[in-house]
Amino acid sequence: MADALPNSDPQTGFPMLRNVGFSGVSVCFSDHLTEAANRAALSFRARVDAAGLPGIIETTTSLTSAFVSYDPTVLPQGTLRDTLAALLEGEDWLAADLPENRRLWRIPASFSGVFAPQLEEAAALAGLTPAQAVDSIAGTQVRVMTLGFAPGQPYLGILPQDWDIPRQTGLTKNLPPGAIAVAIRQLVLFTTETPTGWRQVGRCGFRGFRPEAPNPFALRPGDEIRFDPVSEDRMQDILANDRTGNGAASVEDIL
Repeated sequence: MADALPNSDPQTGFPMLRNVGFSGVSVCFSDHLTEAANRAALSFRARVDAAGLPGIIETTTSLTSAFVSYDPTVLPQGTLRDTLAALLEGEDWLAADLPENRRLWRIPASFSGVFAPQLEEAAALAGLTPAQAVDSIAGTQVRVMTLGFAPGQPYLGILPQDWDIPRQTGLTKNLPPGAIAVAIRQLVLFTTETPTGWRQVGRCGFRGFRPEAPNPFALRPGDEIRFDPVSEDRMQDILANDRTGNGAASVEDIL
């Protein structure tokens, strides 16, 4: 069951509550990606977590929605829906403040040579020279909008309008961990070897998935990232010698 709420936008019908099976409810803020919808999803999830409602097992976010997993033997579905609807009322979630406890990562990355095999192609699709493309990516502080597809894999955005380029029609058979790929105004920082339709424009030494660590996912939705361009030689050195998983990145709390 999907219900537009009484205070939903009459033009779009959002935000919208939707049951997911017998133990989940999603709150969707848009049917397409916008910065505001992603902000709303992150902020609303934080509000649900802060409410500490008994019976909630886990909360997560996608690009534009928040998901609540619950134990129906402890928390009836109707009670949860009513609670979520009440939390949604009285606030413009599309303009809400982002949650606390976020971090800014500055990650060295190479956007040249063997580390950027499709930079020229992607830049041309964006109407940019390769140098302009690197400046654009490096000059944009991107947000971890969601984690998904592979363990700990971040979808990063939103890039300037120039980067509203399609995925490839074919498939690149394998990209390595740390590969940075672009499409539809987003970057993906790959955490595992994987095939993809996204174009690789760079690579870093940052490992987003660390199965040996107490917390295997290095990034959290809402974290922000700046990629600092470095030479191929510097990136080769980082890949060969970094043992921390951070790939020579620095991190600071966002105040």
